[in-house]
Amino acid sequence: MNQQKNILIADSGSTKTDWVLKHQNGVTKIQSAGLNPFYQSAEDIIEVLTKEVIPSVNTAVHEIHFYGAGCADAVSSKPVKDALVSCFPEAYIVEVASDMLGASRGLCGRESGLACILGTGANNVLYDGNNNVRSIGSLGFWLGDEGSGSFLGKTLVVHFLQNELPEDLKTLFSEQYPEINRLTVLDHAYKKPFPNRYFAAFTHFIGANISHPFLSELVSKAFNVFIEKYVVKHPETKAYKVHFAGSIAYHFRDILEMSLKEKGLKVGRILKSPMDGLVEFHS
Repeated sequence: MNQQKNILIADSGSTKTDWVLKHQNGVTKIQSAGLNPFYQSAEDIIEVLTKEVIPSVNTAVHEIHFYGAGCADAVSSKPVKDALVSCFPEAYIVEVASDMLGASRGLCGRESGLACILGTGANNVLYDGNNNVRSIGSLGFWLGDEGSGSFLGKTLVVHFLQNELPEDLKTLFSEQYPEINRLTVLDHAYKKPFPNRYFAAFTHFIGANISHPFLSELVSKAFNVFIEKYVVKHPETKAYKVHFAGSIAYHFRDILEMSLKEKGLKVGRILKSPMDGLVEFHS
């Protein structure tokens, strides 16, 4: 890599964005709020960049590779690209691509494989070593995202509100979230922004109590649904390793690995973030 060229790489989900600025003295890591053009305008994104990213950059940026949720094509990703061009006028390369291409490049490098995301949301793709070939499309938070943090949190909250949790878990949940009731949840679900983030936050409770059989089974069932609905629908599934990125895949990796092996699938890399692989890919 040309050591005079400063490269900014971003891996963005709906909840948070991990940034790495690669420069002649090494790398600078930054974290900001999630940037998703499905939910945010260019002005909203510029505000986040101005407050949370630019103060830590402190140098000219010549090349940007942004991989994000909601950036499926040039039209959908336009708010992100416009914001980046506005905030980093010296960048002569500004690539905005889907979080799935970022996951594929970060997880698989130059090798073919299946790359999946299980974070706040969920996704999957068949990757040929250069490009994403096929995705079994998720229908987003309300109609899909099985296995994701928002799906797990939503499932847990529904169990609580419908009085389906075991008594010990119900007591623990009530103590930790005394404000939770039907009206509060419906308000967050249908009136307030980012319902996916709201429900994904409840995965902290699941993680803290994952030894409870009810919760471990809840996670296992969710992962099985994800595998059945998306992964095994790729005809090539058993020929390649299945890789995962995202906080949910990472923190519940033991359950995920078990679910994959039960389906006779090859377990690939399971990373919290594909960023290390992306830095290598762009070097």
